[in-house]
Amino acid sequence: MKEIICPNCKKAFKVDEAGFADILKQVRDHQFEEEIQARLNLAEKEKETAILLAEAKIKNALQEKLTQKEQELAELKSKNEKAELEKQISVADAVKKIEKERDELANSLKSKELEKRVLESSLIEKFNADLKSKDEIIKLKDEEIALRKDMKLKLSTKMIGETLEQHCENEFNKLRAIAFPKSYFEKDNDSKTGSKGDYIYRETDDDGNEVISIMFEMKNEGDETATKKKNEDFFKELDKDRSEKKCEYAVLVTLLEADSELYNSGIIDVSHKYPKMYVVRPQFFIPIITLLRNAAMKSMQYKAELAQMRNENIDITNFEENINLFKEGFAKNYEMASRKFKTAIEEIDKTIDHLQKTKDALLSSVNNLRLANSKAEDLTIKKLTRGNPTMIAKFDDLSKKP
Repeated sequence: MKEIICPNCKKAFKVDEAGFADILKQVRDHQFEEEIQARLNLAEKEKETAILLAEAKIKNALQEKLTQKEQELAELKSKNEKAELEKQISVADAVKKIEKERDELANSLKSKELEKRVLESSLIEKFNADLKSKDEIIKLKDEEIALRKDMKLKLSTKMIGETLEQHCENEFNKLRAIAFPKSYFEKDNDSKTGSKGDYIYRETDDDGNEVISIMFEMKNEGDETATKKKNEDFFKELDKDRSEKKCEYAVLVTLLEADSELYNSGIIDVSHKYPKMYVVRPQFFIPIITLLRNAAMKSMQYKAELAQMRNENIDITNFEENINLFKEGFAKNYEMASRKFKTAIEEIDKTIDHLQKTKDALLSSVNNLRLANSKAEDLTIKKLTRGNPTMIAKFDDLSKKP
């Protein structure tokens, strides 16, 4: 027997060893449960703290990243708006320039129209005056016709053609220094490809770039020629010469089909049969060069302006492509950040799951301890000595001793 003092009432009482062991066991079980509960509470608090810290850290990182990207996007948007404004200003300036040129051209056309009317009036007056002496004019024409017929009878077909060539060359050389200072107009003497035209005209700009090139063929025939040629008979060969000598245009200067109303009407465009080909009478030799040359000059100017505008548009396109690349990069980074955030959340969930499993294991351990305690409480001398005569005798001897 042992004497125990109650901590509350301070009274002493005696218990045997079995009672003392039972009291000691109860105290230990109570302390063990308190320690387990304290550890579980601590683990729960640590888990909650870890989750809150992880969420706060991820949230702050994402917030900083988004703030930075929003600033960059705002800067790019500002630059884009500035570039768009500059583009609009450039386009407005270009439009003003074109409108100014248009107005100047319109005024020039009005001036030319006025000059044309004055010239027409002058020509009408002159014509009316000439009509008064029409008999004299008819006589002069008859004499000129007779003279030309006489000249044709004296010249061979080849000489007639050469005379037309010489006429065109002389007409060009009269104006070369004034109207065509950067032009080349010479006979085509290159027959390596098997054929050649009569003359080649080429002109370059100040930078040496070719502005225009024309292959000329001059055709005439005498009245005594048995087989009369047509202008169309020479189109195919002229187009071939133009292609082989790398000329842009082809022009047939002809006196063939003298009675044709079509060819006598002025400059005839036969591009429907052969590309960039024209047929003219000798009096339109210089005008056809001037018309094609002026058109080429204007075309080069338009091409230069178009190239400039195309380059400006390319710059804008490149800027827009950079914006799109940034957007794609930002979206990619945002997607990666989202995946990392999701991964962090999953890891937190795994941690929570792990802690939950630890908690369940601890609770299971407590349950097993409780079962073990129940089994220990249920354990008696009688159960231990059942079926063991020797141990029964020993315990009987102990119980009989005073």
